[in-house]
Amino acid sequence: MRTTLTLDDDVAAKLAAKARKTGRPFKQIVNETIRTGLALEARSKKLAPFKIEAAHLFRLKPGYNYDKVEELFDELDGPRRLR
Repeated sequence: MRTTLTLDDDVAAKLAAKARKTGRPFKQIVNETIRTGLALEARSKKLAPFKIEAAHLFRLKPGYNYDKVEELFDELDGPRRLR
């Protein structure tokens, strides 16, 4: 199918450089690049979005008194952590 396509200058330059480097026709490089982009887009839509449950990050652990931070640090790092 023939069509007119307007490419941004930077995109056209990269495609032309790849065509020169590989020795393949510009048309072939453009088609392969578009196919690759479409395949990646189709694959990425299948992935579920990454989610973090913020509520689980800040739950207080039982047995620790968070009002006495120095004692907590001493328990975790030892009483001589600053020396």
